[in-house]
Amino acid sequence: MQQTKRTRAQESREAIQRLYIAMRHLFIRGSYKPLGVSGEAMIEALQALQPEIYGSINDPEQVELDGLLYIFERLPQGIEECRYIRLISREGFEVSSFAPIIPAKRRRNCYRIDEEQMFVEMTRGRSDIYDILTHLTFMYIEAEKIRQNSLNHRGEKKREWLRLEEIVLKEEEKEEGFNKEVAYTYLSTLLGRTYNDTVSACERFAKSPKVNSIFHITYWLGQLSMQEEDDKNDREIYFSSALRDKIGNHIYGELWAHNIKSFLQEHDFIGRPIHIISANLHSVMNALYGSAALKGRKKAIGSLESLARELSDDAGAPLRKKIKQYALKNGMYQLDDTSGTNISVQVFDIHRIKSSLLPAEIKMDTNYIKEHKPVIIVMDYAFGEQAYETMDELLKPYDLDEQKIHLDVISISIMGKAGILKGGKGDIMIPNAHVFEGIADNYPFENDFTVEEFEGNGLAVAGGPMITVLGTSLQNRDVFRYFLKSSWQAVGLEMEGANYQKAIQAASKIRNSISPDVVLRYAYYASDNPLETGKTLASGSLGLDGVKPTYLITEKILNRILKES
Repeated sequence: MQQTKRTRAQESREAIQRLYIAMRHLFIRGSYKPLGVSGEAMIEALQALQPEIYGSINDPEQVELDGLLYIFERLPQGIEECRYIRLISREGFEVSSFAPIIPAKRRRNCYRIDEEQMFVEMTRGRSDIYDILTHLTFMYIEAEKIRQNSLNHRGEKKREWLRLEEIVLKEEEKEEGFNKEVAYTYLSTLLGRTYNDTVSACERFAKSPKVNSIFHITYWLGQLSMQEEDDKNDREIYFSSALRDKIGNHIYGELWAHNIKSFLQEHDFIGRPIHIISANLHSVMNALYGSAALKGRKKAIGSLESLARELSDDAGAPLRKKIKQYALKNGMYQLDDTSGTNISVQVFDIHRIKSSLLPAEIKMDTNYIKEHKPVIIVMDYAFGEQAYETMDELLKPYDLDEQKIHLDVISISIMGKAGILKGGKGDIMIPNAHVFEGIADNYPFENDFTVEEFEGNGLAVAGGPMITVLGTSLQNRDVFRYFLKSSWQAVGLEMEGANYQKAIQAASKIRNSISPDVVLRYAYYASDNPLETGKTLASGSLGLDGVKPTYLITEKILNRILKES
């Protein structure tokens, strides 16, 4: 029989599996060298996959600038200078004299131990570990390009590299004694990019908080690569024994959930109807309290969307602070995380909210609220597999004096960000099932939301299955097209849906921890379209384009909760 040639999608899915297996193996082993045999296997798999978010990863000379900015916004500042990186659990550094370094766009505590070593706290499950290992692998690939671009055919350092060393020294000492346009020219050679590309990248890096300049990053990536090549000073990644012991055991999720239930018990909320929402920590608060908190100001409040846009602007910080202060005095409680999950929680005592002060878009049945006194729990976004751990623990009964007290969970609403396959940034997806990538474990469910109720708002709305992926960094167009055009007919991809649904189905249908009739609502807004060039996650955040879908979904969730169905 003639062997059928594998499709690009099949090759990509195989590369994802190789990466997944390699990362699990290295984690169990405890350490590896990024340019050793095991590290090279990960590099080869990542290059075979060619993730969209890493752009020109396979170009032998061009350094992928958007991809570098993406990862450095999610890695601790200064990690490019460190030869040794140790991934740890929560091991006491939070009470040490080491100042935590928190990346701009990934909530994790990191500690610079000395000039050569960075410790990175991993308390959000395996997805967090796969995420950072993928970023680091990409970083080492780009470092090798910089090293090679910095040497001539005889293996000697180019003049541009020597000039970069001078520039970085002056930059570190905050001297202004170099011409930036000349510096951009040197840098463009080392990056293998055009002058325009280099200038644009420098500007983007300069605007990003907690990220060093592209001059600094280029120098240190190239420097450590040269030292490994010339002096055999190998770069290494370690996994602490405590991390390997704790991972997968729900230690942080169990403590997180216990803290929430203890709070509910202390405030006599635990016997009342509970509605759980997974979302950001601003939209529900702003929708319930924004109009009331800002009622006395001269400027008219306007619609909920217009208020949200005003609050989302840089100048909206004083208004956001005012709303939060008002909310904390009128039925909202904030539980900042101390467990290690990095998931803070808001609890809303709904019967303390005056319906007359709500925005016109939010409808409250006052008789229903007065009689039932529902409580809303808003949990900040979980990360990948962490969604299963946290939801699984939250839905378990509360152990109090050898009694098991079941929570009266009425509804669970998930508002998430996702990559869309049928539309553009800011559009909406309403799933009817979640499917795990690679293993095709699937979780169909009855969604209380419909596509039709979101239509007519100026946004495209797609309905169908959603793919829950191992990580946003491990995807490419061939895999996306397969999910879109095959019989799966997927409309988008995200990281938490199947994990949440696995926990909810176990609690409602197997463990009987919550009612089997719990109402489920899932709605996602598109943060990117990975099928379109320039619209991946690496192209930048949604910005104000995310306001309309965020508050539209929030409005729909609240209008379901605040009246009897």
